[in-house]
Amino acid sequence: MQTYCYDCHDSGSEIPLADDSSIESLKKNRTRWVQALSHVRLGSMPPEDGPEMDPATRERLAAMIDSLANAVDCVQNPNAGKVAMRRLNRAEYRNTIMDLTGVDYEPASEFPGDDVGYGFDNIGDVLSLPPILMEKYLDAAEEISGKAIYTPPAPEIYEIQRDPGSLINADKWGNRSPLVISSRGTVSLQATLPFGAMYKLTITASGDQGGDEPCKMEIATGGTKKIIDVPNDDEKDFTIELRMGRGTRQIDITFLNDYYVANQVDRNLRLHHIKLVGQEARSTVVSDTKLPASHKKIIFVRPGPGVDEDRATSAIMLRFASRAFRRPATEDEVNRLTQLAAQVRADGGMFEEGIQVAMQAVLASPHFLFRVERTQPTADGQPMPPISDYELATRVSYFLWSSMPDDELLLMAHRGQMRDRSILLRKVASMLQDRRANQFVENFAAQWLQLRNLDNVDPDVRLYRGFNDEIRQLMKRETLTFFAGVMRENMPVTTLLDADFTYINEPLAEFYGITGVSGDHFRRVSLQGTPRGGLLTHASVLTVTSNPTRTSPVKRGKWVLENLLNMPPPPAPPNVPELDRGKLTGTLRERMEQHRSNPACASCHNMMDPLGFALENFDAVGRWRTTEGREKIDASGKLPDGTTFDGIDGLRANIAGPRREQFVRCLAEKMLIYAVGRGTEYYDKCAIDKIVSECRAHEYRFAYLVAAIIASDPFQKQGFRES
Repeated sequence: MQTYCYDCHDSGSEIPLADDSSIESLKKNRTRWVQALSHVRLGSMPPEDGPEMDPATRERLAAMIDSLANAVDCVQNPNAGKVAMRRLNRAEYRNTIMDLTGVDYEPASEFPGDDVGYGFDNIGDVLSLPPILMEKYLDAAEEISGKAIYTPPAPEIYEIQRDPGSLINADKWGNRSPLVISSRGTVSLQATLPFGAMYKLTITASGDQGGDEPCKMEIATGGTKKIIDVPNDDEKDFTIELRMGRGTRQIDITFLNDYYVANQVDRNLRLHHIKLVGQEARSTVVSDTKLPASHKKIIFVRPGPGVDEDRATSAIMLRFASRAFRRPATEDEVNRLTQLAAQVRADGGMFEEGIQVAMQAVLASPHFLFRVERTQPTADGQPMPPISDYELATRVSYFLWSSMPDDELLLMAHRGQMRDRSILLRKVASMLQDRRANQFVENFAAQWLQLRNLDNVDPDVRLYRGFNDEIRQLMKRETLTFFAGVMRENMPVTTLLDADFTYINEPLAEFYGITGVSGDHFRRVSLQGTPRGGLLTHASVLTVTSNPTRTSPVKRGKWVLENLLNMPPPPAPPNVPELDRGKLTGTLRERMEQHRSNPACASCHNMMDPLGFALENFDAVGRWRTTEGREKIDASGKLPDGTTFDGIDGLRANIAGPRREQFVRCLAEKMLIYAVGRGTEYYDKCAIDKIVSECRAHEYRFAYLVAAIIASDPFQKQGFRES
């Protein structure tokens, strides 16, 4: 440190490493020492204009800083880390709704996008719950319950309104409205009724009083007759109920008691308006053939002999809420849901409508929307509490399926078998074969490899003919299918680096210039005799790390450092001036060398650029080339530690060979971050060491990496957040 570091980082400097002369001081300033370690490992420190450090010294210095800055006693109960209560992200919500209800529906497409932390969108600390999202959850709950539970359609309503002047026989009195019936007689309303029901007939009428009796109006249809007194008042509504069958029906309205004394008394009936309304009876019995599978899955018991509505509701909601909450629902929770459904029925709703409303309450509950873990961490220095079996089953299922535990996992939790290694290993192996493990491929691999960014990359199609949106999607599918193949066949994870095969179809094979592949379906294809093999040669990776008009050795080198070696370069120093592109001349490699002449730039680019130049034989859309323009491609490189390589073969051999365990450790750490939903901390070193060791003992095979992560303390326990 005295020889190589303190000239720039002495006491009083911007980053005074020399001030940390004790272990306590060093641990207090861990963050800057972790940054220093990153620079030493990258070879970016000491700077190029500083004292030269040989590879062996660099390795010893890095080991010393690592042992001090990241010191943790792996025997004396290291912190398992605090996992924040995590909201279901959009993918998890969609999958959980499908597995819980059987409804294949995309409500999450209307939700706001999920924030990303540490490269993934399932990190608890960034998954907030804004008010707009809560509104979307409530809307989705209502729509999902309506799709899952069948209720007969709302009854049809038939309504007609007539002016009295349009009634049959109204012409006798002048077809006027209001219609003044000045002598004994009948007018008729004729209607074709779509269904049999109890209809309401409303006649707005008034009378001209004459003599001692009020006007008497008779309403008759079929064998039904009713006489109504119409007093000498302003117009008034008179409503009666008539049961009528389907078909054409006639209703007669008769003025019964005309009375007339010339120039003295004239009793008349005035009709102002006619309205007829009927509502079809709602069926409460639904044929099983009309019920969707989701309905039968949720409503597995119905009210009947010996089972009243409350008892049936309680049984249904106990099972539904327990599955939705990923643990046994409490008696109080079930009682409240049962009471909610009963209130719906008391307000005139059907049994199924009560279940729908209770479902909505479950789907809007924090115990559904969040992965609630009731296990609380102990004080610093005390043994870490293991999470419950149900909480562990939930962590496993969302890790591998991005969805809720299936019945087998919940049964294992009920039986206390989640920590039985042999049983859990068998379950994990079967989960990786399940179709739901495609979600692990889509959500872990696509984010780890930054494939989601591929849709935002737009290569210039004038320069890169043959590239289009179809090829873009095929590129992504190749990489995800390849990852899934390594996973499902339980290959060594290092196969991701050096596989001599891939999965492509005819259009992508033609794009690559590979012959002998016919048809649109993806299949395994040998790459022997080609320069391709492993993730580094996938067009998806090569395109997402390029610019629209040319390759980018910087982006490609940075991608390798971050995603394969877990050595992310630090941000560019704030005092580095903008690059004056007008002053750079020559080939891309020559221009990059001119850029590295600035010591502040060289510190990181000396590591990034050689890695990126090793991939220069692949153009900006991942096709092989040996020249750029008239210049022959120079894909050689030398790292700060003295390592040299030439092209993709040399780079691949270096990462899959001497740096193999560094890659495995990188993958293990990325997967652990995804699994527990938080960034890793220095105290996770013990767990990662153990994961890599377990993986090494089983030839780095995929299933053993997954199993080792599940068996690790950060996954199995709930720790605390260090200040």
